[in-house]
Amino acid sequence: RGHDGDMLPFYWLGALTGESGASAEAPGRTVPVVLVHSAAQRVALLVDDVVGNQEVVVKNLGPQLSRVPGLAGISMLPDGALVLIYNPVALAAVHGEDAAQRMAARPADAAGLTSAGTPPSDQASTRGQTVLVVDDSITVRRVTQRFLARNGYTVQLAKDGIDALEQLQGALPDVVLTDIEMPRMDGFDLTRNIRADARTLHLPVIMITSRIADKHRNYAEELGVDHYLGKPYSEDDLLALIGSYIDRRATH
Repeated sequence: RGHDGDMLPFYWLGALTGESGASAEAPGRTVPVVLVHSAAQRVALLVDDVVGNQEVVVKNLGPQLSRVPGLAGISMLPDGALVLIYNPVALAAVHGEDAAQRMAARPADAAGLTSAGTPPSDQASTRGQTVLVVDDSITVRRVTQRFLARNGYTVQLAKDGIDALEQLQGALPDVVLTDIEMPRMDGFDLTRNIRADARTLHLPVIMITSRIADKHRNYAEELGVDHYLGKPYSEDDLLALIGSYIDRRATH
């Protein structure tokens, strides 16, 4: 209900964008719900996380995308990441019925819970296929996490090389995806540390970066990076790479 007692339309944000019927992330003790309004219309949205408030300059997407319902424009964050700006109320007006059907297909776990109140099991948790994503951009981490989770992987997140090395002291992932430029410890130093430890020596490392010059690629190979993937990249190519390294480890 709204503050005036009126019932509000309620959606999982991913259902409005056509992503899924429910979150792929394990739920915490509380789940965030955002109330948005446009003119006299209001919508309640279930989201994975509320990162914070930020002023942005919204740029027009051009005539090709200007007619896409709910897509208001695009903006660039301070870290250089590009983000699409959506109008959730407009999305609900156009896609609300479809979103409700997606959510109805998973009524008991719309917030990431099964009917028994436990996180839903996925393919990766039964196969032990875990990917460690190392990037200082929270946007990149979240987007990559959701993409991999949708494809059956368990995902660990680290904000830089030091954070990643601390996590590697525990159970090892099957593959590491890392950026280069990060505070405290960059991707090059992270790889150097991984290759210097007998425990992680053979851990597959895929470096994903916008630095595509040969000198960076060659340096990465010298340090022991298994694959150097330049941005932008194909999601299908990334999935194929991860799968190939997991299969390769399984046969050894």
